[in-house]
Amino acid sequence: MRNRSFVRTGFFYAWIVIAGLAFAAGCAPGKERADTILMNGKIITVDKDFSIAEAVAIRNGRFIAVGKNDEILAFAGDSTNTIDLKGRTVVPGLIEGHAHPLSASQSEYPDPIPHITNIKELMDWIAQQARTRKKGEWIVHPKFFITRLSDMRQLSKKELDSVAPDHPVFLNGSYAGMANSKAIAVSGLDKADHPGIDRSKPGGAPTGIVRRSAFGLLAIPKPAPLSDQEKTKMMMQMFGLYNSVGITSVCVGGGDGQQLEMYKKMNADGQLTVRVFQNIYFPKVPVQEMLDSLKLKEYKTGDGDDWVRVGALKVVVDGGVLTGTAYLNEGWGEKAQRLYGLPDPLYRGELFFSQKELETLISAAQQAGWKFTAHVTGGGGVDTLLAAFAATDRLAPVKQNRFSIIHGNFFSEEAVRKMAAMGIYADMQPDWFYKDGSALLQVLGKERLNAFHPYRSLWDAGVVVGGGSDHMAKLDPDLSINPYNPFLSIWSVVARKTENGISLYPEQALSRKEALQMYTINNAYASFEENGKGSIEPGKLADLAVLSDDLLLCPEDDIRKIKVLLTMVDGRVVYENNQL
Repeated sequence: MRNRSFVRTGFFYAWIVIAGLAFAAGCAPGKERADTILMNGKIITVDKDFSIAEAVAIRNGRFIAVGKNDEILAFAGDSTNTIDLKGRTVVPGLIEGHAHPLSASQSEYPDPIPHITNIKELMDWIAQQARTRKKGEWIVHPKFFITRLSDMRQLSKKELDSVAPDHPVFLNGSYAGMANSKAIAVSGLDKADHPGIDRSKPGGAPTGIVRRSAFGLLAIPKPAPLSDQEKTKMMMQMFGLYNSVGITSVCVGGGDGQQLEMYKKMNADGQLTVRVFQNIYFPKVPVQEMLDSLKLKEYKTGDGDDWVRVGALKVVVDGGVLTGTAYLNEGWGEKAQRLYGLPDPLYRGELFFSQKELETLISAAQQAGWKFTAHVTGGGGVDTLLAAFAATDRLAPVKQNRFSIIHGNFFSEEAVRKMAAMGIYADMQPDWFYKDGSALLQVLGKERLNAFHPYRSLWDAGVVVGGGSDHMAKLDPDLSINPYNPFLSIWSVVARKTENGISLYPEQALSRKEALQMYTINNAYASFEENGKGSIEPGKLADLAVLSDDLLLCPEDDIRKIKVLLTMVDGRVVYENNQL
């Protein structure tokens, strides 16, 4: 039996005791020998009783026993690698419920994305780019949201022109963006007749605000294509960073068959350190075209193996809360009109699918064996999607399909009841509450924000809630546009505080145990894998993370500071910081 702690620290007598116990207890004939044993720790199993154990044994990539030290040492053999946890806490491998690792992995190639907190920093960055780039070369910020700047005001086309008059500039906010005069001119937006181009008045000059539906008109040059080897190398780096914060599985928010094949090849080549459940994204095209495409698919939800599985069929129902394009139940209001440059305070946002179109798609997906999910960010969009789910449910019960709502954000009491009744899964992003709660409070007011991320209401109603980040740009776990550090998210759910310390509806907080469940067993449930992962139990996949602090007992504000000391996937170490 090989002991890592002995090799590192030279605790000779501790080694003798451990080896003696193992020999006495573990050499009975027929006893299964472990490849690895982790002992002397606090093992938070997240089983149905939320049991706490001291040690765990692993063999052939699976947990074979969980319990007290002496019980688990009975599984030790001559070649067993024993890790002395020294009292450290262990949790099941964390499951990232919604991320876009492919785009994230390439987002800072070849240039890093600046970390910008106010308009002055933004203007300085654009000016610096203008000085170093050739005239006429585009300056693009790939993920920019004005609501995340301390100034909390809309930029003007004139301001952008003042620092980059000879360069087309575009600030991409996913569902809306801001262009300067040069970008408008070279793209022909001043002559285009498109509802996605905001104008000062009907027939007037473009203001610079461009909504997602008009993004295709922008003359931004496409980047040089990356080779398969380059893509794989970047993805391996991204997954390594995920491992460094304890992530062992990820639900990829949306991709195509080509991306799925890339993950499969990485798996075949032994390059994956994160398990993948990939949603298949269907762009907005005529519904019949989508139905025909669905019939041609040679796979369905759940196809694959323990490393790469086909996820849900995904569509985008509405816009985004950070651009004022999420579809709400009432108008965005005057404050949002000024901030986002909306055409009318009664404007409710964009709705890309009607209820009837959604009913057709959901029913077809159900019949073809697919889980169905949708990006929805406003309460009106949530209600539209739930009405479509309900219409489908009347024809054939949907509960077993585990249909889900991605983001959602705003859930009325009636919406929560419907979700519980139909078994609709809530795919939530706590960092949206953390990063954007304060801005939305200013825009919508406290009364309208009472339905924003109501975790306690969802949980108590019986809705299964999972946690994710929607990570899509930048590499740093805390400084990404949408941070993917799970402990920051868990803290946000528990503390119910925004980035600037505002407490919003604290009665909607979850306990630490419940928040951990969001990132483990609940996310395993979302991919129909709760019997194979998401908790530390015999027979399940040996995915785990060793933490620097006790998640259940440390001071509340220290939750967000927790570091991962070691991560294992399939029983092998994929990350280690040498502090264990």
